[in-house]
Amino acid sequence: MGKPEEPYILMVVETYTESGGGLHGDLHVRPIAGQSISANLRVRFPKALRRAHPLGTRFLVYAKLTDKDGGNDFVHTNHAWDIQVLGPPPAGDDLKYKK
Repeated sequence: MGKPEEPYILMVVETYTESGGGLHGDLHVRPIAGQSISANLRVRFPKALRRAHPLGTRFLVYAKLTDKDGGNDFVHTNHAWDIQVLGPPPAGDDLKYKK
């Protein structure tokens, strides 16, 4: 895994759907907007948790920016660490989860 100098930070991520592009399934995770990590990046996140909660569910995680041997950047979470389920976004947030 690349970018060993990047620290793990506490961030909020959410599930969303995106089809096509050779992706593994349609249910993905991204950081929410307004944090130090771009909301355009995908998050490596436990599949069981993605599937166990409704679309748009937010989670509080420790994660870091990384890449795979110089490839595209993504956000990595450690599957063995605690993940706090925050639930759906508060009313008034942008509810457009499709890219």
